[in-house]
Amino acid sequence: MKLDFTLAMTPPRATHQEKGVTFRWVNGKPVPMFYERKALKEARRDFMVALEPFAPEYPLEGAIRLKTLWTYPRGKHKDGEPKTTKPDTDNMIKLLKDCMTQTGFWYDDAQVSDERIGKVWGDDVGIRIVVEQIA
Repeated sequence: MKLDFTLAMTPPRATHQEKGVTFRWVNGKPVPMFYERKALKEARRDFMVALEPFAPEYPLEGAIRLKTLWTYPRGKHKDGEPKTTKPDTDNMIKLLKDCMTQTGFWYDDAQVSDERIGKVWGDDVGIRIVVEQIA
């Protein structure tokens, strides 16, 4: 099975790495407590809403290839020019994969065994996603 679609949204700049941390004291020792900051919560909500219409009827099984192309508003850049500023691709993909797991694209994002991520500046802003079962 192959799914190929585009999320017509400006890619969020908030990433999974931007969780906040606070500490609570237990038995005289600090215990970290992580929480999602407002921008991260909003990005998660936006992904969930955008992904829902494209979710398969049943989660995909086996090994999966995931390709994404993140196109940000180009401003002064040329259309299609590689984006070499933050967010880092490894940080931006984590939230998307978590949301794809929650919306039922697969059972566990550990199934993604082949991953390709690109980010560019462009006129057609959005996130193109291709999901393929490869085994």
